[in-house]
Amino acid sequence: MKVLLATRNDAKLTELRDIVSDLGVEVIGLDEVPEFPEAPETGATFAENSLAKARDACAATGMLAVADDSGLAVDALNGMPGVLSARWSGSSGDRREKDAKNLALVLDQMADVPEERRGAAFVCAAAAVHPDGREAVVTERWPGTLIRSPRGLNGFGYDPAFVPDGGSVTSAEMSSEEKNAVSHRARAFRALAPELRALLG
Repeated sequence: MKVLLATRNDAKLTELRDIVSDLGVEVIGLDEVPEFPEAPETGATFAENSLAKARDACAATGMLAVADDSGLAVDALNGMPGVLSARWSGSSGDRREKDAKNLALVLDQMADVPEERRGAAFVCAAAAVHPDGREAVVTERWPGTLIRSPRGLNGFGYDPAFVPDGGSVTSAEMSSEEKNAVSHRARAFRALAPELRALLG
């Protein structure tokens, strides 16, 4: 059976394929199905956004669809930028420019926050929607701290300023393999795996 992951991100596809390898399913991405209108992310939570994306993909293709939504929740900013993480500084520019502007804005907003109050977490919600109407959604967190100056060239978004709890390097200083083993997305996909197994049953 094929499962559609509503993404064009090869890293996400590889991650989900590894996690569900024992389920005997083939995971494909959006590049492997006919294009369909993708609704804007207007939900108030990561769970709402991931479910909306999975529902759209399922309705358009008739396949069991999986989707995720993620971002950074900063304690001192009352959980923001949250679902607005990708658009925190506005929506102009290419992804690299937006990433740099978003990170600079958050660090500027955190400039006067003392070390003991710089807690943050990457959050990811992963959802699965079956053509018969059954749904599942899980949300996982990757807690850590925001440092004051970016470090590292791997990853994207807020990775250069995020040090996971118990670590000393930013997620942008970790290898892709190291990050993918412990990240919020990996945690969410792993938590979704038993739900996916039930939907496939």
